[in-house]
Amino acid sequence: MNFPFTLRARVLTLLPVAALALHADWIGFRGPNSSGVTTLKDLPSKWSNTENIAWRTEIPGLGFSSPIVVGRKIFITTGIKGAQIEGVTPKKHQFPGQKTVDFVHPQTTDADRNYELKILCIDADTGKIIWEKTSYNGPVYDGRHTANSYASPTVVSDGRNAYAWFESQGMYAYDFDGKLLWKTSLGGINTLNLGPGSSPLLVDDVIIVQCDQDAGTESFIAGVSKKDGKIAWKTPRKNGSSWSTPTLIEVNGQKQVIALASETVTAYDPKTGKELWHAPGIEGVSANTPLYGHGLLFLSSGYPMKRIMVIKPDAPEDKKLVWKYDKGTAYVPSALLYGDYYYTIGDNGAVTCFDAKTGEIKYEAKRMPKPGRYMASPFAFDGKILVSSMDGDTFVLKAGPDYELLNTNSVGEPIHASFAPDGNSLYLRTDSALYRIREAKK
Repeated sequence: MNFPFTLRARVLTLLPVAALALHADWIGFRGPNSSGVTTLKDLPSKWSNTENIAWRTEIPGLGFSSPIVVGRKIFITTGIKGAQIEGVTPKKHQFPGQKTVDFVHPQTTDADRNYELKILCIDADTGKIIWEKTSYNGPVYDGRHTANSYASPTVVSDGRNAYAWFESQGMYAYDFDGKLLWKTSLGGINTLNLGPGSSPLLVDDVIIVQCDQDAGTESFIAGVSKKDGKIAWKTPRKNGSSWSTPTLIEVNGQKQVIALASETVTAYDPKTGKELWHAPGIEGVSANTPLYGHGLLFLSSGYPMKRIMVIKPDAPEDKKLVWKYDKGTAYVPSALLYGDYYYTIGDNGAVTCFDAKTGEIKYEAKRMPKPGRYMASPFAFDGKILVSSMDGDTFVLKAGPDYELLNTNSVGEPIHASFAPDGNSLYLRTDSALYRIREAKK
């Protein structure tokens, strides 16, 4: 079983994918609208571990959170493994569909370890670590998958402060000078010994976290006040474990937070947590982030059910489904909605392109030139799609209905995290370092 990993001070208005602000900060997982798309054009599309590298900064520990860029600061998280604790074993869990509480995942690890969980602030121009703060230091609540980390959720920011979510180990708010403003706990989150995957979503004054657990008896979605860390609202859910990051959409002038799971896709009012509507879910383990465009909501799952489901949020329940597709999807990497086309990247790197509105297949299961595994979500800019593998290769594809490989780049280090852009630079986190990629001045 594989595993997912994963604003300025002014209020940003929610915009369609095609109208993203040219210079908006990359303030959370996959940037504005959780889309993985930017309208910046002067970004590099060719590099190696020596070519077009402005700087490389070693990052201690293990963390798969993607970088965010706010002004000239970058924020990421990491976890430092500490001493072993004698006598501690992984918690037993209730796997969805089972009645007995006896499940221990065979690929879980580190339940018996202390961990130091950190947030780092890095200078975007120089790569220098401006500050690093230890948010948590102590025993972890439960184990993690061997292919996951305790620092997988991506930091979110409002342009003034940075908010780090370490799931069972709590949420922490820092100002840009590294001062801890508040910390809060939402309790232990039971995710089948697999660890965290869902990133926080900032909507106005609340930080929203989706906490689907085990068989669903303790699941909830919550809004945490960004002002003081108090729980603004908490809504129970009946969904089993998922690792999907919620998405903000706007339908008929109403903001809605979309939470995807196997059993249901549900819309919530971000101010109150009240359920607005729900529809049948994806019927597979949910780790992909929902996407929104053309008035449609794009949902996908890759384990054990491989499915894409596209629905119209404001249609009656029996007429919501627009199209679906039942193969070739990814468990870990989220999909990409770019212009008129929807792309899925399989865990093996196979790419399929659809007409976003109709589901017509433009090309199917096109393989990358090198075999590999894929955890990072794809990124798009200026008619190009970037797909990164765990081997450290990034393949540049031409966006559109015809498959064309433009370039292959490699840094030779495993990649789990997704790109963050800024100006003329891309920021790429590998398992051991953070890179600034920028075309060398001639």
